[in-house]
Amino acid sequence: MGKFGSGDTKWFVRDRFGMFIHWGLYSMPARHEWVRHHEKITTEDYQKYFDHFNPDLFNPKEWAKAAREAGMRYFVITTKHHEGFCMWDTKYTDYKITNTPCGRDLLREVVDAFRAEGIHVGFYYSLIDWHHPDFIIDNRIGPYRELPEEERKKMNEGRDMKRYAQYMRNQVRELLTEYGKIDILWFDFSYPAPDGDPEHGKGHKDWESEELVKMIRSIQPDIILDNRLDLPEEGDIHTPEQYTPSEGLTDKDGNPIVWEGCQTFSGSWGYHRDEQTWKSPKQCIDLLIDHVSRGGNLLMNVGPTSRGYLDRRAMDCLKAYADWMHYNKRSIYNCGPAPREFQPPLDGRYTYNRETNTLYLHLMNWPFKHVHLPGLAGKVAYAQLLHDGSEVKILPPPEAPSHVTAKSPAQAETLLLPVNKPDVEVPVIELFLK
Repeated sequence: MGKFGSGDTKWFVRDRFGMFIHWGLYSMPARHEWVRHHEKITTEDYQKYFDHFNPDLFNPKEWAKAAREAGMRYFVITTKHHEGFCMWDTKYTDYKITNTPCGRDLLREVVDAFRAEGIHVGFYYSLIDWHHPDFIIDNRIGPYRELPEEERKKMNEGRDMKRYAQYMRNQVRELLTEYGKIDILWFDFSYPAPDGDPEHGKGHKDWESEELVKMIRSIQPDIILDNRLDLPEEGDIHTPEQYTPSEGLTDKDGNPIVWEGCQTFSGSWGYHRDEQTWKSPKQCIDLLIDHVSRGGNLLMNVGPTSRGYLDRRAMDCLKAYADWMHYNKRSIYNCGPAPREFQPPLDGRYTYNRETNTLYLHLMNWPFKHVHLPGLAGKVAYAQLLHDGSEVKILPPPEAPSHVTAKSPAQAETLLLPVNKPDVEVPVIELFLK
């Protein structure tokens, strides 16, 4: 019961789709959540954001409604990011939201709003803390990373990572005892130094990860933990970031493992006013399909503004998911990769529901009139477009190759499609197998 990788992932692999929320003081400069690191902003110069943080347009019910409509069934929110600012009324630091002009525990309001929509609750907690007086400043990450060594050592005088590790345990205990059942705890991140010196990086010895996990499991034994605590046992889920694995992830013995890709609508996690690399609706939908077809979940990020709302670009992306998932969610929930003998056609992705023995063909680019399904000859009982339930005809094998485009390759089933692509961003064909 106390093991690192002993959380309950049964619901997780059914639900497949979640919302990541990065929100903190960094939404005020609006130049990336790593703005302190990138621009080498001192603690003193960063204080102005704390002094003026007041999200007056914050309405967590709107966030939760948008997430539910988009088909997201769990969420993970930053309780504390690398800047060290805490989004709840913690007893262990004054650097918290209730001491800003906002004056409220907004984490509690978010949790209540998402629970009311039936959405599983997850907390992100940064192992890194650029504000805490005991966090040893290193030469790799943070606003002071390029200080001359002597200056850095002077700043580190009196700092104690053991006290910091205790501070983390105290805060995590708070999060796990004062907000009800928490389904996911998402730690971020380790960067161990080859020499083990916390001035050159930090890993499980600095975080006291083993003791942290033991405490977590004693409070909420079924909680899902990620794999970023630098422990040999790799947690309940693997978390590839900002890339999509080309195939399902496996352990050293080749067995499939539970994984979740975390992605952004744009190139930043926190609100970035001037970011221009926003994904199109199709790119967003493709990401979800690609993840599930390879056995993974998708955790898609939003970065609220400092006034507390999701800006138009984020809402547009969520609306694209809502429009598509309304008709096609059967191809996502409780689905995973297809059996290996079913190889999808060119520009297609399969997902598969083992309980119903149903295969879902996602056509990423619409073919002309025919699509051949290798290995499925005689195995499909019925086919239909998922969005409207209209039949897709299964063509009998031709006796002669007089109509070349309709001739099925050996052992393939051939479907007859409408010439024009349906008015769906990515059409899905539901294949009921015999």
